[in-house]
Amino acid sequence: MSFYQRVAPAVMTDLLMSDFQIGAAALGNFSAFYFYSYVAMQVPTGMLADHWGPRRLLTAGALLAAVGTIFFAMANTVHLANIGRLLIGGSVAVAWVTLMKLATHWFPPRMFAFVTGIGLLVGVTGAVTAGAPLRLLADVLGWREVMGILGLCCLAVGTAIWLIVRDDPTERGYVSYIPVPGSTSGKPSGMLRGLSRIFRYRNTLLLTVAQGGMVGTVLAFGGLWGVPFLETRYALSSMAAAVLNSSIMIVWALSGPLLGFFSDKLGTRKGLYVSASCIALACWSFALMMPTLPLSLFIITAMIGAGACGVVIVGFAFAKESVPSQLSGTASGVCNMGAMSGPMLLQLAAGWLLDRHWQGEMLHGARIYDVFAYQMAFVPMIVWLTFTAGLALLTRETYCRPPQETP
Repeated sequence: MSFYQRVAPAVMTDLLMSDFQIGAAALGNFSAFYFYSYVAMQVPTGMLADHWGPRRLLTAGALLAAVGTIFFAMANTVHLANIGRLLIGGSVAVAWVTLMKLATHWFPPRMFAFVTGIGLLVGVTGAVTAGAPLRLLADVLGWREVMGILGLCCLAVGTAIWLIVRDDPTERGYVSYIPVPGSTSGKPSGMLRGLSRIFRYRNTLLLTVAQGGMVGTVLAFGGLWGVPFLETRYALSSMAAAVLNSSIMIVWALSGPLLGFFSDKLGTRKGLYVSASCIALACWSFALMMPTLPLSLFIITAMIGAGACGVVIVGFAFAKESVPSQLSGTASGVCNMGAMSGPMLLQLAAGWLLDRHWQGEMLHGARIYDVFAYQMAFVPMIVWLTFTAGLALLTRETYCRPPQETP
C-alpha cells in the first residue's frame, strides 16, 4: 500500500495536471507532500518501534492511511489534495521501519538483508500495480474512484495487522532472536538519548545521505517523471510508458533480495555497496543524459542502474549493524529518513527545472515539456548519485555484526 501510494501520481500526471490546473513544479510539490510527512515521521517511528512495538504503529498507520486516501479522492482543489497526500505519507511512513524491526526479532541476523529485500520486492509489487493497471483503471473508472477503493483496502489491511501481527515470536510461543519483555514502553527521555547516541557511530550519517541518492533516483524517475519522459523521448503511448516504467521498478525490487542474499553470504557490506553505487552512477548518467540514445540501450542501462540501486537493502542492514542492537529501530528510522529525502527533494527539483525550461506548449490543459527540459531536470539525480558513491567509500565495514558499545 505504501509503495502504491508513493508512485501512483507517475501514471496520472496528465490527469492530475488537467484536473487541478497545475504545472510541473506544482505537481512535483503535490507528489512531494507524501514525502514531507513520510520523512518527518521516520525518526519518531524508529524511536516508537524501539519503545512501543510495531503492532500498534502499523495498525494506526493503516487506518490513518485509509482516511487520508479517501480525503485525497474527494479533494476538489490541489490544496486539499496536498493535505490528503500529507496524511497518507505520514501514516504509511511507519511500514518500512517496523518491518525491519519485526525482521530483527523474527529472523536470524544472517538473514536480515535477504528478508528485508523480500519486503522491498513485495512493496514494489504495489508500485507495479500503480503502473499500467492503475492507468487502465483510472481511464475506465476515474482516478478518484480508484483511490477511494484503495482507501477501503487500507481499512482491511489495518484490521488484518491487528489480528495477525505480533511484535515478538514469544507472543506466539516461539523463541525470539531478540527477546523483549511483553510490551515495550520507554520514556521520551530514553528515546531522545537513543537518538543522540546513534550519531556517535560513523556510518549513520554517511549512509543516511548515501541512501537518498539510490532511492531518490529510482523513485523520482519511476515514481513521477519516468512515464512522461518516456512518452516524450520515445513517442510511447501512456500504457507502453507505464509498462516500461513498471519494469524498471520490478528490476529494482528483484535486485534487493538478491544483493541482500549475496551480502549476507559473503559476510560483508561495504564492498558490495561501493561497487553498486558506482554502477548506478554510470548507468543512470548514460541512460538519462546520452543524446539520441536508442530505446533498446536505454532499457538495458536503466534496468542495470535500477538493479544496482537495489543495494539500498544492503544499506539498511549496514546501518542497523553500525549501532548496538537495542538502537536498531532508531537507526533504521534515521536511515530511511535519508532514503526518502532523496525522492522528496529530487521530485521537487525536477518539477522546478521542468517549468524553468518549459517552452509554452500545452495539450488538453497540461503542460508539455521537451527532452532537453527533462534532461536538465534529471541533473540533480546524477549529482546526488555522485555523492553517494563518494560517501560509500568513507563507510566502515561491519562484517554483518553490530558493534560493541564503544563506537
